Amino acid sequence: MHIAILTAQGFNELDSFIALGILNRVKRPGWRASICGPDETLTSMNGVVVQAQIRLAEANAADVVLVGSGMKTREFVNDPALIGQLKLDPSRQLIGAQCSGTLILAKLGVLQDIPACTDLITKPWVQEAGVEVLNQPFFARGNVATAGGCLASQYLAAWVLARTEDETAAREALHYVAPVGEKEVYVERALTAIRPYLQPEKSSTL
Repeated sequence: MHIAILTAQGFNELDSFIALGILNRVKRPGWRASICGPDETLTSMNGVVVQAQIRLAEANAADVVLVGSGMKTREFVNDPALIGQLKLDPSRQLIGAQCSGTLILAKLGVLQDIPACTDLITKPWVQEAGVEVLNQPFFARGNVATAGGCLASQYLAAWVLARTEDETAAREALHYVAPVGEKEVYVERALTAIRPYLQPEKSSTL
């Protein structure tokens, strides 16, 4: 299982790193979550420089793609050389995004007839792209999920784990990262957010 976490220049560290840390709690052969970017090195909105583990076009072959947000998302979607590399397909991939990453899915046509979550700043841009924006932290339909708010990355990660593994895997990963003394409350809140959107059976393509 390969999970590509799309991380562009000017990225939000919380989106990419929280998802990466939670998803890599799974320790089994063939499981990996990778920082995926358009360049070899990526600089965050706060000046943190990281090395991309895979390049942008490799997301097209991943089993799961999570699209993070950042301060240069509108530049990304308006650059044909960048967005043109993405050929995401919800019929064979789990696809998720949060905050301004939702705008990328909207521009790619992944959100056709699917309402979405995003942050308050990005909301008007997503609406301009023809997507209904919900006032909630998480929503999923089929193989496509979106989340709004930096700390909603935990919901996307838990959704991926529940869909590709099971709810127990999601619970265990969340329990590990949850604050001491608040673990049960923290985990249950996250699972409550995603549970209505979990399909009873895993997709046969994953």
